[in-house]
Amino acid sequence: MPIYEYQCTACGHQLEAFQNMSDEALKICPECHGETLKKQVSASSFQLKGTGWYATDFRNKGKPEEKPKSKPEDKTGK
Repeated sequence: MPIYEYQCTACGHQLEAFQNMSDEALKICPECHGETLKKQVSASSFQLKGTGWYATDFRNKGKPEEKPKSKPEDKTGK
């Protein structure tokens, strides 16, 4: 769930809110109770959860798999 930042244009109060992307923007300031909150433009953040990323997570199933390259032969006779 994204974190949105808001600032009141009347009193200057700033706050952060966890909201779904489909939720309407907050309008009422919790400090001065005016309908003067404006959503701020800020850097987005995200969390990676789980055990990690794997090569198979985003593999293109339409592409044929690459065969591993063979090692060059040792020509020293050992």
